[in-house]
Amino acid sequence: MGRKRGGQRLGVRIDSGLAELAPDPDRPDSFTLLVDGTPQSHVDLTDPTHLEFEYVRRIAMVVDLMAPAGRSLRVLHLGGGALTLPRYVSRTRPGSTQRVVEIDATLVDLVREHLPWPPDRNLRVRVGDARDAVTTGRDGSYDLVVADVFAGARTPARLTSVEFAGEVARVLAPGGLHVANLADGGALKYARGQVATVGAVLPHACLVADTAVLRGRRYGNLVLVAGRVAPPVAGLTRRAAGDWFPGRVVHGDELERFTGGAAVVRDATARPSDPPPVGFF
Repeated sequence: MGRKRGGQRLGVRIDSGLAELAPDPDRPDSFTLLVDGTPQSHVDLTDPTHLEFEYVRRIAMVVDLMAPAGRSLRVLHLGGGALTLPRYVSRTRPGSTQRVVEIDATLVDLVREHLPWPPDRNLRVRVGDARDAVTTGRDGSYDLVVADVFAGARTPARLTSVEFAGEVARVLAPGGLHVANLADGGALKYARGQVATVGAVLPHACLVADTAVLRGRRYGNLVLVAGRVAPPVAGLTRRAAGDWFPGRVVHGDELERFTGGAAVVRDATARPSDPPPVGFF
């Protein structure tokens, strides 16, 4: 493992590129994980309930609204990063059973060494492929499946198809929810296709994002929430509107208009998500 230091920043060559751990100048014991210059995670080691990235706060809102506060959940995290959300769930819902799947073994070792998470026998981190982890899962074994998988700044094609979404639906409990972090901009073709694709197997859905992103004025994150039952739209709407960076919830007829007749993505035609604009990060 080759390392180089620039100031306090630690750079490490991992399987998927150059990982950097950058200390947060505004918060002690807090770090941003970047891979090839793309911010992947922000972690506050002292207070894991502090969530710096707005899309992570929006996913955490779903966690908070899924069941009464403190009740444990069964969660599958596809994509590990620095384990920001698993740490949050462990702190806010003790006893939750969590499985984290991260394909980059060197990244897992880096985080384990430099950003260690508190011991939790119910939190398991495994090196493996996200789709394989889903297809080998038991029916109805999770209350929440979170997909936040990026190779560099793009979601791999095999995680964008209706076949993959069908496997996610299979491992969800009847009242469970699937949350996917979508990164897109401009005409939002990728995001529209993902809403149509996931909606083909999990028909009740909503999308949470900044107004500027929803209108295609800038590249950013859109959080898709879907299930066999309706997601907590009212609660999400209130919380997203009151966030540090307010977001908007799109659902019902408005979500159907947003999708705009986009085709369902299948394995045979799946492509990775579009890359961010040059220089975005």
